[in-house]
Amino acid sequence: MDALSFPDPGIVLALCLAAGLAGWVDAVSGGGGLLQLPALLVALPSSSPVEAIATNKLSSILGTSAATVTYARKAPPDVRTALPMATAAFIGAALGATTASRIPSEAFRPMIVAMLVGVWLWTLVNPAMGRTQALRWQGRRRHYAVATVAGLAIGFYDGLLGPGTGSFLLIVLVAGLGYSFLNASSTAKVVNLGTNLAALIVFGLTGSVLWALGLLMGACNVVGAVIGARMAIRRGSEFVRIVFLTVVGLLILRLGWDLLH
Repeated sequence: MDALSFPDPGIVLALCLAAGLAGWVDAVSGGGGLLQLPALLVALPSSSPVEAIATNKLSSILGTSAATVTYARKAPPDVRTALPMATAAFIGAALGATTASRIPSEAFRPMIVAMLVGVWLWTLVNPAMGRTQALRWQGRRRHYAVATVAGLAIGFYDGLLGPGTGSFLLIVLVAGLGYSFLNASSTAKVVNLGTNLAALIVFGLTGSVLWALGLLMGACNVVGAVIGARMAIRRGSEFVRIVFLTVVGLLILRLGWDLLH
């Protein structure tokens, strides 16, 4: 498919609806790629998987930018943690995107599923986790070291595959560093901007992005992201936690299905 052309109008409409919903999910709890990337893979069978991943990044970065601005007004991110984490994630995502066409994603799926099941169960059995903020090692090197290492690893995964990146960021910020779900979601958006930008630069240089389709989907993603961020701010951490559990549960089912088939 040409980078400046559109598929069938019915397919474009379906992809735009998926992008809008993905923007909402991503803004609340992360994991919008769970909806948007599979939609691209199914709707564009003649395109390569790398083109689908690249176009997903273009759409996602627009929605993430809108969510970041929306959160910044009412629930400002912790910039002191977000910036080193985003820098490391940028580097990791660039490395992941560079190797996306060389390493089979199947090699990572069993480990990712196991990690997600552990995260889901831990969040489920700890209902008080993330309701209020109780930062660990605040202002100490260990706090920023954990954030940086996690950013690098999650960034690599985002550049390589993508779906669930926001959910991984959320659990590191909540369970690992002690943020509330709401503040973690706000901070994660800054980090996600770094991963999406790095991957998009690499994919853009290799000519893998379907620009016209990605920009149209991005506009829909922005609408969903703004609505999602406003709902998260209004309803608070418990709402974000519920959406997080739902999204991660669906991600486990989807990746588990891929492993069995």
